[in-house]
Amino acid sequence: MSVQVKIPAVGESISSGVVSVWHKKSGEQVRKGDPLFTLETDKVSTEIVAEADGVLRTKANEGQEVKIGEVVAEIEESATPAAASQKKEPAPPVAAVVDRGQPESPRSSGATATELSPAVRRIVDEEKLDPSKISGTGKGGRITKGDALAAAQNRAAAVAEEMEATTLVETLEPVESLASAAKDGRVVRKRMSPLRRKIAQQLVMARNTAAILTTFNECDMSEVQALRAYAQEQFTKKNGVKLGLMSFFVKATVGALKAVPVINGRIEGDDFIQNNFYDIGVAVGTERGLVVPVVRDADKKSFAELERDIADYAKKAREGKLKIEELQGGTFTISNGGVYGSLLATPILNPPQSGILGMHKIMERPIAVKGAVVVRPMMYLALSYDHRLIDGKEAVTFLIKVKEGIETPKTLPIDF
Repeated sequence: MSVQVKIPAVGESISSGVVSVWHKKSGEQVRKGDPLFTLETDKVSTEIVAEADGVLRTKANEGQEVKIGEVVAEIEESATPAAASQKKEPAPPVAAVVDRGQPESPRSSGATATELSPAVRRIVDEEKLDPSKISGTGKGGRITKGDALAAAQNRAAAVAEEMEATTLVETLEPVESLASAAKDGRVVRKRMSPLRRKIAQQLVMARNTAAILTTFNECDMSEVQALRAYAQEQFTKKNGVKLGLMSFFVKATVGALKAVPVINGRIEGDDFIQNNFYDIGVAVGTERGLVVPVVRDADKKSFAELERDIADYAKKAREGKLKIEELQGGTFTISNGGVYGSLLATPILNPPQSGILGMHKIMERPIAVKGAVVVRPMMYLALSYDHRLIDGKEAVTFLIKVKEGIETPKTLPIDF
């Protein structure tokens, strides 16, 4: 008895995905609950597990795009790995005797170069074929010219099929390594992953539907750095997680959103939707692309709870284990390009949200303080917003509120 392994429904708007990697090989024994493969969709990656004990028979290749409900494997409950391997092994070819002094016996392959006719030998040499792998249809199993031509065509078709399958494999290697892997040509064509295609669609939609404008400010990070250094050891010992920068920015952002509530809203058709809750998306860069898990009710959480949520989401994102519901419903987003060394950038909106805060690299710069030039750790801040809904005055006010919260962190709801 066989159990079909189908692609499950993993979200309302998801119709397909990619089998990114098989964790079990075809013919291998699996147990119920064992992870079989990872399904990568345009939102998340999900591990699909075995629903029964038995021997796995895969029907889809790694990198193949599959539809929801499609059968990608079967689990043979009564089979054993040994029986499975016997099923797949072809019968060994019968050795041929080609000496004219001996009686000839039928054969399917095994010829050597000395047994080939001149016409066949020319094809074998030109196409670099292995005579022992060509099935002969001539008298006594000899390889004819037609056999050689058919073998060359079959190999060409197999190579073309392999190349087509390779273009679907969702690797994340740098362009340089992809280019060097190509035997011929200066470019490599490959299909974008579902996640990258979704990101592309979202970014284009944001550009085409919102009047995006960006305003900038800068903040002095001295007080936050001093407070973190002072409280770090005790905070880590008490909560089991480090006190990072992001929790300060989440708290400062929530305070600014309360001061300028329109930025926490969105446009829906001809209506304005005002959100009176604070679910803050925190952008996380992964090898698969950028994802934005959402910290729920950020205004009600302590610094320790925020840090745990952020660390947990970052780990899940790297491992491809985020759930769809963890990526939906944010009201505002924070993106920290500073971790990659970005000094200044204009973040793009995360639809249907109306605002996104961009953090950047902390750099020591000379600034004027009370008439004196001092060197301070400074960070540029950027707020991109939908100008259809938010005016410049509101955007600037929001950034100033964030700046005040970071430069005087004791005004934030500190709980450590």
